[in-house]
Amino acid sequence: MLKIYNTLTREKELFTPLEAGKVKMYVCGPTVYNYIHIGNARSTVAFDTVRRYLEYRGYQVDFVSNFTDVDDKIIKAAKELKLTAPEVAERFIQAYYDDTKALGVEKATINPRVMDNIPEIIDFITVLIEKGYAYAVAGDVYYRTRKFKKYGQLSGISLDELEVGASNRTEASENEKKEDPLDFALWKAAKPDEISWEAPWGAGRPGWHIECSVMATKYLGDTIDIHAGGQDLTFPHHENEIAQSEAKTGHPFANYWMHNGFVTMENEKMSKSLGNFVLVHDMIKQMNPQILRFFMATTQYRRPISYNDTTIEEARVNLNRLKTAFDNTFYRLTDAVEQTLNDQPYLDQLAEFKKHFIQEMDDDFNAANGITVIYEMAKAMNIYSEQQEVSAVVLKAMLAQYQELMSIFGITFEPDALLDDKIEALIEERTAARANKDFQRSDEIRDLLKREGIILDDTPQGTRWRRK
Repeated sequence: MLKIYNTLTREKELFTPLEAGKVKMYVCGPTVYNYIHIGNARSTVAFDTVRRYLEYRGYQVDFVSNFTDVDDKIIKAAKELKLTAPEVAERFIQAYYDDTKALGVEKATINPRVMDNIPEIIDFITVLIEKGYAYAVAGDVYYRTRKFKKYGQLSGISLDELEVGASNRTEASENEKKEDPLDFALWKAAKPDEISWEAPWGAGRPGWHIECSVMATKYLGDTIDIHAGGQDLTFPHHENEIAQSEAKTGHPFANYWMHNGFVTMENEKMSKSLGNFVLVHDMIKQMNPQILRFFMATTQYRRPISYNDTTIEEARVNLNRLKTAFDNTFYRLTDAVEQTLNDQPYLDQLAEFKKHFIQEMDDDFNAANGITVIYEMAKAMNIYSEQQEVSAVVLKAMLAQYQELMSIFGITFEPDALLDDKIEALIEERTAARANKDFQRSDEIRDLLKREGIILDDTPQGTRWRRK
């Protein structure tokens, strides 16, 4: 039975979707003013892995993740790049798609954009004003935070705590407009030379928080199953989303709130503001993107990840270890018998691995324990592959289940390409040299192939190869 840690209740709860067999899931997406760093990618990969597991468990997932394509940072970037805000947004939306595709991220059911939903945002704000939860002043619109009695339930922060220093977090000119320092902006009045839209209270653009409330309810309904995002969004972004959405609809906004842990560098959260970030765009040029995917996907989503050379190298070694198990098993298909009298115990063992994997992943998507089960399975595959006689039935079942479970982490293994005639001939020559105890020639051929990027593994069943 699948259990999810719900930030709202601070405990693991049995997952019961609104509609049997279906999941409505919303994940806060990026503000598209630059390439994403791996801190941003952590959230994308974590919830792509969650989505993949939900689908593996038989759910139909309606997965919505937005693009913030109008924002102070985008406007600033547009001025620096001498482009319009829409042009900046379009450039980095396409970059996001390219980078996340390299990381094996499935496209969302829909990626709505703020600029495409301005009429809906205006309508939503209008309802909040009519209900007395919002007010317009000098072209701005603010939300009356104190009017929403459950404010702070998600983050655990009380209004009294918020009041201390609240007036210091915004400019004096803005505080003069507000009825209360705790109130937050739903609409910002237009400034010279900035993109804006006409609204009943004056030209301007949406505040950050309102967009997700509008797009989540528009595409998924007034109440959704899962709302997810980075841990840093719990307050104020998600807290404000709840206040806006529930004030407008009168219904619970989301039944389960999920938040992923940070990626840290030298024990500090990775962020562009701190300058301690690494862009995915750059990293995937320097390494196999699957290493980066594996690095992020195989840690339980709520846990922090420490990014450094050591942890990346560990991910590379472990992924290679899993790939080797796949290669060993696939290689034995060349001389496997159709089936043996001893197949059933191995098929039963596979069923146990699958059962154990589901038990671990059903516990709040515990990827770290889930991948441990796959390591155990890889070990069993290696042992089986070393037997004198192997069954094609067992090998194919192993490969199918292995690929199926690895795909949940966004990892796909492919058989290595066939060697060309020259390299095949060298391997045959080396085999003959070893048989004749000509170890000098054998070593020369191994070194030559190594320079070609071909690594040889001598097994009891013969010499097999893999690419470096």
